[in-house]
Amino acid sequence: MSNFLGSHAINMDAKGRLAIPARVREELASACGGRIVLTANPGEERCLLIYPEPEWEQLRPQVEALPNMHKAARRMQRLLLGNAAPMELDAAGRVLVPPTLRTFARMDKKLMLIGQGKKFELWAEELWLAWLDESSDDDDMPAEMARISL
Repeated sequence: MSNFLGSHAINMDAKGRLAIPARVREELASACGGRIVLTANPGEERCLLIYPEPEWEQLRPQVEALPNMHKAARRMQRLLLGNAAPMELDAAGRVLVPPTLRTFARMDKKLMLIGQGKKFELWAEELWLAWLDESSDDDDMPAEMARISL
């Protein structure tokens, strides 16, 4: 089981390549031999999701099984499956982010890699910082969150 935590400031070069930090690269090598799937986030935030291949292979059938006659399910399928890009880290620990995904997530040079337990989120630094500055709406808090004491 993956345990991806922490946040990492990284840079993307002009060709769309980014180097995964060494510590994260070691975790990915252990979890999936460096084989990942990069895709669009179907939620409101314009970021990308990075799944180790085994995690993706567990998620994929669930997404495919959604009722595609439902608008929200179709959107999720189109974003997750339609943008999925299987890839493998090269010898230097780099990956090439496809142009369509760079455009979707409004990515330029400065990025943030955010651990989410079983996956990572990849954000344009500007969007990440803007998200951090947003105020949260406590009225929409799920009951599961209300039971957690930090």
